[in-house]
Order: sequence, then C-alpha cells, then structure tokens
Amino acid sequence: MQLLAALVRIISGLNAVIGKTFAWLSLAMVIVCFTVVVQRYFFATSILWMQDLYVWINGFMFTAVAGYALLRDDHVRVDILYAPAPLKRKALIDLMGVVLFLLPFCWVVYSYSWTYIMRSWRLMEGSANVGGMPGLYILKSFILVFVVVVSLQGIAMAARSILVLAGREDLLPPHLRYKTKEE
Repeated sequence: MQLLAALVRIISGLNAVIGKTFAWLSLAMVIVCFTVVVQRYFFATSILWMQDLYVWINGFMFTAVAGYALLRDDHVRVDILYAPAPLKRKALIDLMGVVLFLLPFCWVVYSYSWTYIMRSWRLMEGSANVGGMPGLYILKSFILVFVVVVSLQGIAMAARSILVLAGREDLLPPHLRYKTKEE
C-alpha cells in the first residue's frame, strides 16, 4: 500500500508541475493573439507565423495540462450520481472509469496518432500557410504528451481508488485525498 501511495504522490506531483508550468502559456496566448489583432486592425498587416503561434500555444497548453485537470477533478462529470455518493462508491466509480474508459481511450488515441505523428516527423512537416510556423511535427507530438500525462494521472487515480477501497487513504497527503462534502 505504501508503494501505491508513493505512486500517487509522484505522478500527481509530476502532473502538478507540468500543469502549473504550461498554464502560464495562457498569458502568452493572450499576448500573441492581442498582437495579431492590433497588427491586423490598426496597421492593416498580418504576420502569418504569429497567427500560427497562438494556435500552437493553445495546442501545447491544453494537451499538456490535461493530466493536471484530471488531478484537480476539473473534467466534466455527472455529479447527480457521483457527488452524493459515499467515499468508497466514488472510489469504485473512479476505478471502473479509469480501467474501462480512460486507459482504453488513451490507448486508442496513441495507436491512431502514432502513424500520423511519425509521418509528420519523417516529412519534417511545417505550416500549410506560406510564411507560417515551421516544425508542425513538434505540435503534433504533443498528442503523445496528452496520452502520457492523462494515462499517468489515470493510473494515479486508480491507485488512489484502491487505497480508499482498502481503507488506507490515510497514506495520502490531504491534498490528494477525495474531497469531502464540507470542502
């Protein structure tokens, strides 16, 4: 059980660092988008690579922070059944959700995107826009980052659920435990 608790702490800590770091890209995205709008409407000019850049930043940010969102329980959930459930039922729902849906979904995304990403790397694919950003293959590679961070956090969720079902949630620090109704 100590190993499961350590696994939850390590994976959750990694996703927290990645999530908090990449969340700062939202500020960069706003600045770049604002600059593109000012260029277009005040100076009647447009730099294509900058238009590509804010789309890229958006892609980098949302794929990289997906695991952090899962850690924070920020994804959509049917709270009508989940919220009032007792702790062990929540743990069972999470465990089944990870095993039956989340990890298979990540596997499907990985297996269908691998060829797509490798082809992009082989071609050293760039933007479809003339004057756009080079290195589109880097952006496409973030699909794999998404798969890794979400899969890892799913494994951490499953481990946390097992700890709860075994009555050993006490091995986890308070910020990684299930939220109670008072919180």
